[in-house]
Amino acid sequence: MAQSTQSSVAGQTSPKSPTSPGRSSIPSAMQAMPDSRQQSFEEIYGPPENFLEIEVRDPQTHGIGRSMYTDYEINCSTNIPAFKLRNSTVRRRYSDFEYFRDLLERESARVTIPPLPGKVFTNRFSDDVIEHRREGLERFLQIVVGHPLLQTGSKVLAGFVQGE
Repeated sequence: MAQSTQSSVAGQTSPKSPTSPGRSSIPSAMQAMPDSRQQSFEEIYGPPENFLEIEVRDPQTHGIGRSMYTDYEINCSTNIPAFKLRNSTVRRRYSDFEYFRDLLERESARVTIPPLPGKVFTNRFSDDVIEHRREGLERFLQIVVGHPLLQTGSKVLAGFVQGE
């Protein structure tokens, strides 16, 4: 009886020579899978069916004296049909966020809307305070846009982040 040049361990075969023609280094269990072709990066990690990405950035302070205010850039990328634009950029003040939150609460009474970051009365135009508020506003918007009912059914949300 001739001896085999392969050893078998738990259903796997491994050739003595890794470069033997006609031999596969893929375990036999994987070879039996219906579609064992290698998938591309795009197929494995492609864009999700629905996505909505939001970013609050680039705070800018305007005016002088008592008329000073800071606004923030909101960047939105989405493929959700409820949003008219795939990519949009708008600028909003803190008072715009307050108004938006009130409208959202009225429009979506069944959804708990998170609080905004608190108002600041001293040093409100310092870089640290502005950055802290920017982070809080971004967190607020990410929670809001992450809610499935608001993503697909809130005209107030779409209007706020897309400037309608």
